[in-house]
Amino acid sequence: MIEGRPRESLVQYDNPIEVGSGYDTMEQAKTKTFGSKKSHLPPIEAKPSTEDILNAILPPREWVEGGKRYIQYVSHKAPSRVDVACLREMLDEKLMERQARESGICPVREELFSQCFDEIIRQVTINESERGLLLLRVRDEIKMTISAYQTLYQSAVTFGMRKQLQAEHGKAELESRIEELEERKTKLQNKVIELKSKIEAIENRNKERKEIEQEKREKEIDFLKYQESHLSKFLKSLTEK
Repeated sequence: MIEGRPRESLVQYDNPIEVGSGYDTMEQAKTKTFGSKKSHLPPIEAKPSTEDILNAILPPREWVEGGKRYIQYVSHKAPSRVDVACLREMLDEKLMERQARESGICPVREELFSQCFDEIIRQVTINESERGLLLLRVRDEIKMTISAYQTLYQSAVTFGMRKQLQAEHGKAELESRIEELEERKTKLQNKVIELKSKIEAIENRNKERKEIEQEKREKEIDFLKYQESHLSKFLKSLTEK
């Protein structure tokens, strides 16, 4: 039961009945609406009437307004060709009035077409109850399929959000790892520069030492040559005497 009068529907209903003011129960309200012949339930083996089938397919609406309780049964008036044309016009009017989307997912469009389908079921059931029951089965199957797709969609959205959160969490870890590796890379680069400087300094020292030793050897060679020259002259002077 809802508070306040329900929204206007494409399904045709009878006038609402106040329950509790003059009628103690819903059954009494139903009796007032459809006549005293409905005050007794039909035998179990009896075939349900079109009226009972309609009430089972499209249950009555109940609401509370101004502290009073109301009930409204679906109309049992036989439909005409004019009713079908009016239904089409009302559907187009409601779609435009409530600004339903022409394509994609739209709860408003889904609700209005569902009401339109229920009204068609009502009209068909009054003329041929078996066809109405078959349409009811088709309607319930469509609703079940839509519900399954909605569940699948919600599961996909939840799965996608979970994967996105996992990706963001993994992204933070990767960024932290990248930062750590960048820092390590910088340290290693600095160490390479330091080692290259040491190698260059060692090479410069070795070069200088080699040049000094080379110069020292050349001087020793020059000195030895000088001594050899003097010794040769001295020996030559001795032999001449």
